[in-house]
Amino acid sequence: MKKQNKGLGISLLFVLALVLGRYVYFKPSVSHGEAAPEISATLLNGSEFKLSALRGNYVLLDFWGSWCGPCRRENPSLVKLYNTFHGQSFEAASGFEIVSIAIDKRLDALLAAIDRDGLVWPYHIHDQTDNLRFLNGPISDEWRINEVPQKFLIGPEGNILFYNPSIDKLNTFLEGSIKD
Repeated sequence: MKKQNKGLGISLLFVLALVLGRYVYFKPSVSHGEAAPEISATLLNGSEFKLSALRGNYVLLDFWGSWCGPCRRENPSLVKLYNTFHGQSFEAASGFEIVSIAIDKRLDALLAAIDRDGLVWPYHIHDQTDNLRFLNGPISDEWRINEVPQKFLIGPEGNILFYNPSIDKLNTFLEGSIKD
């Protein structure tokens, strides 16, 4: 009986280690309340981009991929969110922007997905990876993004307000933040 209990205890410890290890592996490097790390990149349109240039706005940072089914299914909701809140005035922010960071191997697939999904905002970054299993693009590495989709709402001062908020939560928050 003691040998059986010992085996069960070891099994439980192993499962706990797996669950904890998965949590640590998939947890990004930033979380609620922390300053968003600077992102410097070239946009798909050839312009240079710095995340800090959008200070004063609410910024939804969207890590996604053209190959990612859940990402693609969420894109119509992101387009609707952008069309609803871009150009609005908020109590604490000048506006609302979306920055898409696509972790992709192929630029042609990414461009086709942006076109097909109607992603109309100007901020699109190709975080080129050579391995979709590990998502090892330079920006995704810095933010420790190991799965997509992942979203961060950044406040006007540059701090993370929400990590992986639902579209409903974003709608509610932004609607409640509009200047009367």
